[in-house]
Amino acid sequence: MITVIPDLSSIIQMINFLVLLFVLNLLLYRPIRKVLLERKAKVDGLQNRVEKISADLVDQEASYKNGLKTARSEGLKRKEAFVEEASQEEKEIIDKINKKAQANLADIKKQVSDETEQARQALENEVEAYAKAIGEKILGRAC
Repeated sequence: MITVIPDLSSIIQMINFLVLLFVLNLLLYRPIRKVLLERKAKVDGLQNRVEKISADLVDQEASYKNGLKTARSEGLKRKEAFVEEASQEEKEIIDKINKKAQANLADIKKQVSDETEQARQALENEVEAYAKAIGEKILGRAC
């Protein structure tokens, strides 16, 4: 059997291992961990920024939809107001035309009535002369 007796070389190997571990940690592991931590922080920052931008986008989309809905309802109200105003103007124009037509009709009726009265009076004045002429023709003599 072989027995191992610790001597000074094993202690030197342990010290060498610890020094190597310290040097590797100082020169290799810490910079790599630092770069990894920086990368993680950068990725986390970008992730947070993406989430914030996504939330802002959702808010802006909701705001846009609400604005669009409000604008449509406002446009519909304006359209209804314009239609109502146009309808009112149409009624006013039709009323004016009807009043004017009724006034014209009254004037025409008055004119026809006046002309009829003039024609009646003219015929009444001539009736006696026609009656006398007819009587003369029937009787064959002058009256």
